[in-house]
Amino acid sequence: MLSKSAKYATKAVLYLAANSNVDHKIMVKDMSKSINVPQAYVAKILQTLVKHDIVSSTRGPKGGFYLTEANKSQSILRIIEVIDGENKMTNCLLGIDKCNEAKPCPLHHIASSAKTELIHSFKNNSVGDLTNDTTFLD
Repeated sequence: MLSKSAKYATKAVLYLAANSNVDHKIMVKDMSKSINVPQAYVAKILQTLVKHDIVSSTRGPKGGFYLTEANKSQSILRIIEVIDGENKMTNCLLGIDKCNEAKPCPLHHIASSAKTELIHSFKNNSVGDLTNDTTFLD
């Protein structure tokens, strides 16, 4: 359900949540190694996230990426929507444009409640809520 870019964006934001602040910024090259994502890919994703106020950054010799408390209040769903678009999570799993309750695809009723629950969880959990659950990055 999540694109590679959305997965990488979420990993990057959670890494920043656990390892950065306004006084300790992270360079793309350092983050890239830690989260095992190509440097150019992470840089492009972070630029998008900065543009949408999900991540903060500073240029210059002591620059880098970091999260403020406001950044940490963003939901996981917002990260996914910024990267994949607002409809990615609600689209048909089989990619059928006309799939809906009235004309469901074969997977619609199987996946519908699980998708709804997942969207609800992503919407109601902030980056800050998940900061302590970053042991996967060690």
